[in-house]
Amino acid sequence: MRKLSAGLVAVGLSLSLAACGQSANGAGGGAAGKDAEGGLVGIAMPTKSSERWIDDGTNMVKEFQAKGYRTDLQYGDNVVENQVSQVENMITKGARLLVIAAIDGSSLTNVLQKAADAGIPVISYDRLIRGTAHVDYYATFDNFKVGVLQGSYIVDKLGLKEGKGPFTIELFAGSPDDNNATFFFNGAMSVLKPYIDDKKLVVQSGQTSFNQIATLRWDGGLAQSRMDNLLSKSYTTARVDAVLSPYDGISIGIISSLKGVGYGTGRPLPVVTGQDAELASVKSIIAGEQTQTVYKDTRQLAKAAVQMGDALLTGGKPEVNDTGQYDNGVKTVPAQLLQPVSVDKENYRKVLVDSGQYTEDQLK
Repeated sequence: MRKLSAGLVAVGLSLSLAACGQSANGAGGGAAGKDAEGGLVGIAMPTKSSERWIDDGTNMVKEFQAKGYRTDLQYGDNVVENQVSQVENMITKGARLLVIAAIDGSSLTNVLQKAADAGIPVISYDRLIRGTAHVDYYATFDNFKVGVLQGSYIVDKLGLKEGKGPFTIELFAGSPDDNNATFFFNGAMSVLKPYIDDKKLVVQSGQTSFNQIATLRWDGGLAQSRMDNLLSKSYTTARVDAVLSPYDGISIGIISSLKGVGYGTGRPLPVVTGQDAELASVKSIIAGEQTQTVYKDTRQLAKAAVQMGDALLTGGKPEVNDTGQYDNGVKTVPAQLLQPVSVDKENYRKVLVDSGQYTEDQLK
């Protein structure tokens, strides 16, 4: 989607809303929603291809509307230009606050200058917006800990602390344009690297740096293709014992590749981690395929973002618990970090069903 000139914004708005994810009922209010004293909040999410982002958007709409705000929820279909245009439209429509989960954390500098010029505060949501002073707060999870949970699960499952091994492992990371991806990777490697250095974990492919293992846009298809290549080049005789996967969508691609060469039938699947507790992956865990995921309760993250936004707009004080970890290259953004939880076949009912995230029927 090309950038709209000022004279075309009003004409292009309705088309862009339909093309880029606005729901038929106004996405929780939108321009057509009932006016409210709180004014309009623009919510820009990256994609509908991951169920977690759909949940994030829905949860924030619910929370903001409960406080009397109108909402304009947009999904960018993982196209940077879409998201930039959507944020521009939100500014033009008079949004009082922007909550943005960036597709590319470094692509919003110019549009956020426009937001600053209009006096609109910005909350970076789960993905740190980089390269601009015009981001006020950051709502996210403890992303380094996510990686620690994934790495620790592999160590525990393989019995490395008890001296077992050596085992083979392959490493996958998230999208290089998402600041969180490096936190996940660094957290996991803080646990795994000592075992790799001691050769208790052997990376047969030799691919251990972030740039070698990154997966653009967290694309499960790209992950599957890369796993296909790893298996054909490095595992013609050796078996894969573990795969560090940072996200459930990537895990599904990895498992599809492994099953394509006989894992899960003639030989057991390796330990495969994940993140976000997406429904398909939780079912995969129950079925004995994916081994672990990291659950992040996005209902609580939505509440944290709404608390921040409401405080900014009403003269209150946003809650934060980290003021030093998230440097976006221009400023250190104060953040509210929520805690992730490791989930596997043993505890999924307690963590996911008892909390109301899923019902037993959904998991059948």
